[in-house]
Amino acid sequence: MEKKKIIIDYEVIPLDALEGADADLVTQARKATYRSYAPYSHFMVGAAILLDSGVTVTGSNQENVAFPSGTCAERSACYYAHAQYPDAMFKKIAVAARGTDGEFVAEPVAPCGACRQALLEYEMLAKALVEVLLVGRDKVFRLPSVASTLPFAFTDFE
Repeated sequence: MEKKKIIIDYEVIPLDALEGADADLVTQARKATYRSYAPYSHFMVGAAILLDSGVTVTGSNQENVAFPSGTCAERSACYYAHAQYPDAMFKKIAVAARGTDGEFVAEPVAPCGACRQALLEYEMLAKALVEVLLVGRDKVFRLPSVASTLPFAFTDFE
């Protein structure tokens, strides 16, 4: 038997060290958490996607008593982005969350598996890596691509 490891490269950046487009995208994702509808989990998530046109599209999680009929913030943002701007390609996405206490979570949270797969579809459509910013209270994890969040994913590029 052969053992192997999966290693994911990412950067840990102090929140106050972000600049320019990254800082703006993180701010938009954090603001989107306040538009979340989460009466069941009380976990508010916001996502912001920067398109190659320069437009930023946001989304937030929307829960429903008929679980799992709700939608995660990441899919809310990516489906809206493509529906409204079908020719624009995704450049990067930021994801932020507030916990049940209403405060931003200390550690960055990652998209669920369904969201990772949905976002990967748009990364493949763009034929370019889509950077991922996972936002915590005081720090951000910067990953080089959606594919890096989904080991063994099928993609048509390396």
